[in-house]
Amino acid sequence: MHILIIGNMGYIGPEVSQHLRRTFPDAHISGYDTALFADRLTCEGPIPEIVLNKQYFGDVRDFPPSLLEGVDAVIYLAAISNDPMGKKFGEVTDEVNRKSCIKIAQFSAIAGVTHFAFASSCSVYGCASDHPLTEYDVTNPLTAYARSKIEAEIELKELHSDRMFISCLRFATACGFSKRLRLDLVLNDFVASALQFREIRVLSDGSPWRPLIDIRDMARIFEWAITRSGEKFVIVNAGSDENNYTVKQLAEAVASQIPGTQVDINHDAPPDKRSYRVDFSYLSRIAKNYVPQISLAHSITSLIDGITECNLAQIPVFSARLTRLNTLSDLIATEKLGPKLYWSTKNMSQNKKSFENISYNQ
Repeated sequence: MHILIIGNMGYIGPEVSQHLRRTFPDAHISGYDTALFADRLTCEGPIPEIVLNKQYFGDVRDFPPSLLEGVDAVIYLAAISNDPMGKKFGEVTDEVNRKSCIKIAQFSAIAGVTHFAFASSCSVYGCASDHPLTEYDVTNPLTAYARSKIEAEIELKELHSDRMFISCLRFATACGFSKRLRLDLVLNDFVASALQFREIRVLSDGSPWRPLIDIRDMARIFEWAITRSGEKFVIVNAGSDENNYTVKQLAEAVASQIPGTQVDINHDAPPDKRSYRVDFSYLSRIAKNYVPQISLAHSITSLIDGITECNLAQIPVFSARLTRLNTLSDLIATEKLGPKLYWSTKNMSQNKKSFENISYNQ
């Protein structure tokens, strides 16, 4: 099996790469990434890409179709990956999250790829209802990020490839420890704040709902998506019913595991419309062996252990360094990136290199 992970050098990619290597030790696994966050490593040690057979550097907007020769499965993780970044880089969000995804899916179908897995998001639901939302409920994307995801889903459905299985995975909000940790995700942020300051500041009134999924469970669902049979095209909510929580409940859960932590909720905050409970029963029916297994408590523990082991809470600037919008802003301010998030000319040679001899030893 030959697997290509597009956007592998972010927060989720390292866990997906390592899980697939453990599961398919003889597979040829390659990665393709523009490396915007390559140096945002959480700890010292070998880079996560050591488990790959090959790592390519490049922008998805300039993806070369030749890289799909002989590829069996594509995982599309590349994204401008949250609401603040989507607000600041709206045009790029559409280009990366939707246009490039569709272009590469079309290339994949022509190249004979049999499985294409797209990382979509439960944020497409947008606003809470009086019941958990299923894949058949109306979507209500409220941000550029969410709109890019639902529009990509619509265009993928219209692709109509007779040979390629397409899976649109509407993931719950990601959480858990990673070798490239992100602290602009709600649970990760709460744990980091509690460890560093013994305080969690909830900017909303705490009432918005957020379903969660640990990145280790995300990796298992990608495994299912690139090996599944059945319907050629599926949209599936990816998470578990047990992991629907309000933001207040998340803060309190973190505080309960980190003694001395105070939770400060802004009761005067305007309502946060980004609130949704999600029904994940369809996943349990079509992929019962891949339903999420990691509880909220275990995700919190993994974050506490990882941050503590890496001694991150003792570094004053670690929260800013591991926030993606800050990283992009810094790269633009130092003229390493242009306003459309292409590497500047002086960095282009770095962007175009590929590691030809990264090998994995079982």
